[in-house]
Formats: sequence, C-alpha cells, structure tokens
Amino acid sequence: KMGNAESNAYQNHLSRFLPEEQSDIDGLFNTLSGSSGSAGAKNAKAAKKTVTLAALQARQSAHTREPLPEPMTLRLYNGMKSIDLPGKSSGPSEQIAKEQFVIFMSNLLKGNADEKISIIMRMIAKTGGPLKGKQIQEFTEDLITSVVHVLSYRKELKGWSLENTRDSSSGVKALASELLSELKLPDGTKPVGSQLLETNFDQSVIEDWVYRVPQISVFLSVVIRQGLHVLHSLPDQTNDILNLVPHCKGIKGRGVASLFDIPAIIYINSHLPAELQHKWQLLFSSRLHGESFSQLCAHIVNKGPCIVILRDVDGFLFGGFASHSWEVKPQFQGDNRCFLFSVFPTLAVYTYTGYNDHYMYLNHGQQTMPNGLGMGGQHGYFGLWIDSDYGKGHSKAKPRCTTYNSPQLSAKEDFTLDAMEVWAVGDAPESAGRKGKKSILDVDPQAQALLEMAGKSRQSEGLREPIEEDEDND
Repeated sequence: KMGNAESNAYQNHLSRFLPEEQSDIDGLFNTLSGSSGSAGAKNAKAAKKTVTLAALQARQSAHTREPLPEPMTLRLYNGMKSIDLPGKSSGPSEQIAKEQFVIFMSNLLKGNADEKISIIMRMIAKTGGPLKGKQIQEFTEDLITSVVHVLSYRKELKGWSLENTRDSSSGVKALASELLSELKLPDGTKPVGSQLLETNFDQSVIEDWVYRVPQISVFLSVVIRQGLHVLHSLPDQTNDILNLVPHCKGIKGRGVASLFDIPAIIYINSHLPAELQHKWQLLFSSRLHGESFSQLCAHIVNKGPCIVILRDVDGFLFGGFASHSWEVKPQFQGDNRCFLFSVFPTLAVYTYTGYNDHYMYLNHGQQTMPNGLGMGGQHGYFGLWIDSDYGKGHSKAKPRCTTYNSPQLSAKEDFTLDAMEVWAVGDAPESAGRKGKKSILDVDPQAQALLEMAGKSRQSEGLREPIEEDEDND
C-alpha cells in the first residue's frame, strides 16, 4: 500500500533524530502549522496540518528584525516543497506536509551529499537542474549572507560583531567566489569569470561540489538551526559548527574595527590546525599600538601561533599564518602548517609546496642579515615582507612564491603599509604566561650587552606595556 511506503520512509527519517531532537522538530512544525501542544502532533488531525510559505514568513517577521533574510526563507520553503512523497496526489502542493518537513530536516542536517543534493538544487532554482553558474553564485551569496545575519541576530558571533569588523558585503562575494572556484565540469575543467556564470551545471557536478566543499553543508546547517531556531541548543556531533567562528578577545571596547570581515574570519579559521580554531586574541594593532617595528616585535614574540594581516595603501588585504611563536633570530622558523592568504580583492589560502622550508622569519637590529618580518620565498624576494623600517614591504612572487605557491598579494610589488594586526590563535603557550612582555632587548642579549658596554641605559625598560587582562570574557 502507498500509505505504508509513505509512513516507512517517514519513520526512517524520523529515527535519525534523538528523542529530544524529534520533540524539538515537532514543536517547530506545530508552531508553524498553527497546532498547539505537542500532544496534538500525535492525533490524526494534527498529522494533516501543513506549513505554508506565509507561515514561514510570518515566523520570520514576528520578530522586529527577521532571523533570516527574505530570499533564504523562500529558498528553504522551495527546498521543503521539493520533497516528493510516495502516494501523494500528482502536482506540486503549495503546502508542506509534516513528512516533507521532517525529511527536509533529516536530509539536510543528517544526510549525505546524495540526499542533500536534490533539495539544494531546488533551493538554488525552483525548477531544479541543470543550473547556470549565476544561479549557483546567487544561492551561495544568499547562504553566506544568511549565516552572517543569523549569527549576528542570535548573538552567536562570540565577541566579534558587525561593528568591530570590516563590512561583510565584499567578504560575502569574495567567499562565494572562492567556494565557486571548486565547481568542476565532468571533464575536470574549472570555468572561471563570466564563463562560469553562463555555464550549465547538472546535478552530478553540483553533488560533487557539495561533497568537496564542506562549507555548503555547514552553512545550511547553521541557517536551519539558528534561522528556524531548531536543534540549535543540542550538543552537535561535529566541531565544524562549534568552531565556525572563533571566540574573539582583545578588540571589544577598543574603538577600532578589525581588518577582517566575518566571512574571512570563518574561512581563514577553517584552514587553521583544529586545535587552534576556538580562539583568536588581538596581540598587535598598528592603530592601537603605533606604527613601530620594535612595538610589533614586543607584542608578538613568544606568543604562540599567530595570524598576521595587513592592508596596503591601495586597499589590498593579505597576510599569513605562523604555526610557531615568532622569535627574533637570523634563521627561518616555523613548519609546513604555515600558509599565506589574501582577503581582498580575492579570498584565498596558499599552503606550502615542499620546495623549501622558508616558512617564517623575524629579525631586528642585525648588521649582516635582513631586518624585518617575512614569510615564504627568500631574502629579498619574500611572498610577504614587512621591513624593520616600518611602513615598507614587498610581495615578490614572479610567477609564484616558491614556499607557498602564492601570487603577488599586494597591489604593487613594493608596497606601503596602511594598517596591520596580529592575532594569537588557540591557547597562549605556557612561556607567554604572566611574566610581563619582553622588550626587544630581552630578545636580543647581544644588543643588551653592547649597550651596557657602551654605558648606555636601557631606554625601553620603562616602555613595557602593562599586561592586558581579557576585557571580554564572554
């Protein structure tokens, strides 16, 4: 009988959820369909209840500011509506039955790429495939916009905010474009630019893309859990949602906005080693601590793994991840977990090639070796270089940086620095405990000895900053 097939499929999908998850989903369906009380779900009348687009929209606008942008609510509705139920009368219904609602939740939150794909296809375009690149681009931008919006709305940005970060609109486009660069045609080619927007992609290509680009599934999960406010408080089996955004320390109330935007933070954080993804702490900002190389060194030496980001005077944003504590010494340091990245005008991460081990370099006050901070490449030709004559730098990568295969990151090969930040990631190392910040003289005992021989006092002794306590323990 058709009825049995229907209830079997439905029961199978329902059984993927824990009992408390089932009651959470029941409660949401009842609210949306206007039935009251969870007991109502058990009787036959409630089973005939349905959800309409108007009900989904009303749930959104019952709040002064909608948890989800309007286009995403419509996409979720189209996704729910696209689920075919065995034995359902032919022709699409404008109303969503309980079975469709549960199967939608089960496939998107618990399913594999194969189960997700037909729903995602309908969320991208009501008609299903094949889909133009432009339609996939619009969906991806809507998805990222919705993630930023809903995390901000639910106060889940963990100390980041739309006020203390760069405007996210260009970041949304940059992240969408980076995710779309993974779309591959069956013959392995990747269309780019305007060609990408006009190309038709069939279901198998999009399924392969969703499978290879985990952010799509993670973002959908965030939009459903936080946007519809379902299963959001239950412990999740995966860390990808837990560490989607790292806890932010050190910027709150300082009156500056980070050079990062929310999409870039999510993207760069996902490339860090897993044990470093839970927390970022601001160590240095040229706008807070001044434009001085010795100040930079004083704030970043021996502080554990760090992210460096800078903006040149042309507005390009780029930087690198240093896997080890910075030390002032004339040798290269770090390991193959280091990478360079670009945030604007494009968002991309460039990882090590195996060609050499010139991961990171920091030197100051030496006669014979270059003085400055560098990552990748070689002396005089770094993938990223900030000169100890603070304010000047270069990104020489013709055609690519040997260590990281990165292109030129700055607008001009030799650039002028406009602003710079350094963020410690993960937990601070034991050695960076509460011993007071080291001055450059502590770091370089040779320089200290020379000064003492010359009878000079240590000028920088009085300049040490008091240790900042975390001013935002959220």
